[in-house]
Amino acid sequence: PGVTIFLATLAMSILGDWVRDRLDPTLKL
Repeated sequence: PGVTIFLATLAMSILGDWVRDRLDPTLKL
């Protein structure tokens, strides 16, 4: 169960960063 939660969190983090870069490229730090 722990591994599934870890992978889900990691996937959401990567996907969130990708979506943010695609939507707001000017907000890159």
